[in-house]
Amino acid sequence: MVRITIELIRKRSEHNEGEIASLEEITLHQEDIEKIEHIDRWCRNLKILLLQYNLISKIENLGMLKKLEYLNLALNNIEVIENLEGLESLKKLDLTVNFIGDLRGIKSLRENEHLESLILTGNPFTDYEGYREYVVATLPQLKELDMAEISRSERIIALQRYAEASDDVLRGYWNYAKIRKEQILRHQRSESVRISELNEDGTEKGGEDDEERSEKFWKSTSSHTPEDRIAIARENRRNREKRERKDDEAKKPKYVPKLFNSDGRPFNINQPKVPFRLDDESDRDKIILDIAVYKHLDTSFLDVDVQPGYVRVTIKGKILQLTLSSEVLTEKSTVQRSQTTGHLVVTMPRLNPLKLIAKPEDKAKKSTESKPIKSVKAQSASTRREFLEIGPEKDDLDYTRIVDNNKKHQEKNKLLERHKDVCRPEEKIPSNDFVDNPDVPPLM
Repeated sequence: MVRITIELIRKRSEHNEGEIASLEEITLHQEDIEKIEHIDRWCRNLKILLLQYNLISKIENLGMLKKLEYLNLALNNIEVIENLEGLESLKKLDLTVNFIGDLRGIKSLRENEHLESLILTGNPFTDYEGYREYVVATLPQLKELDMAEISRSERIIALQRYAEASDDVLRGYWNYAKIRKEQILRHQRSESVRISELNEDGTEKGGEDDEERSEKFWKSTSSHTPEDRIAIARENRRNREKRERKDDEAKKPKYVPKLFNSDGRPFNINQPKVPFRLDDESDRDKIILDIAVYKHLDTSFLDVDVQPGYVRVTIKGKILQLTLSSEVLTEKSTVQRSQTTGHLVVTMPRLNPLKLIAKPEDKAKKSTESKPIKSVKAQSASTRREFLEIGPEKDDLDYTRIVDNNKKHQEKNKLLERHKDVCRPEEKIPSNDFVDNPDVPPLM
């Protein structure tokens, strides 16, 4: 709901240098205002008040505007003419395209003695029989109705048919009251259905986004009622706010990365977050930068800038900047791109080739030359086995050969027994003169 605030009034009173106390004219149209308030206290010197094309449903809070001469309330949601008796200087009243059904409310305008012009076109009661005669006869001070001059003869005829016109107007209002009641009930039912289709957070249960919901709203049928006018106004305001948010986002300055520090030294930046490899150790004569650019990215989106102390590669507007360990020759630098992988290779010759960095083949030669060759004596198989193998043989835990091992052990046992038999000393037969003296200890 849009409220009438001091900020809004000052905004619309720029022609008076923002001074609202002495303001004589103000335009508050197309602001989606739903209620008239504060104006009769803040701007008492008003002579012209334009409130057309809003969502005002009731005429109120205007009684203190004693100097007001022109009031425009066209294209609002007003249903009753009321609370205008205090406008002593009112000369012109515009109520075009509202929802006023009870024409009897114009009797309250008899108090406005200076009212000369009244515009009621587009209201439901303009379709009643006897509408014009009734208004002309009710308001004798009028000189113009619906932008058509009231002649003296028309006024005389209207006064003669006043009783009949009053009955016609009353019957027309009864018929309209029934239609209006049906409209209110239909709106209440549709509103209850709409609320039932919402989640607790107010979003659609179907998961529709704003565009789908907006398209569904504009394709749905609507009636010429105050409720539908409010719904249309709110949908327009929602779309307008959405466009304003997009415009604000577009106007926001884009993030510009800081490329150099206060001393002028370049920063290392990787905005596109692409993998890369900067090789400055393999070759003493050049530095190679290999960037894993997206394979299917068009080359027109790439820009390479090689400087003596850094290299900058722009990928679709995002910057990859790397500092270099030594100065390079920018005019002799080359850029190539692989047609298979899409990688971008930047080759940058050094300004002064380094002598401290050795080539890979030199490193290999130096490593072999620096290491002395040691002489190793050949060892016998048995010695080598005793030195290297500790514990059981490898075949001891091989259970698949347990039968073969058993046979080997049996054969080994037989060989040992034979060896014992061969090595067993022969028993000596004692001589005839041998005397076994028990006092002599046995030989060990």
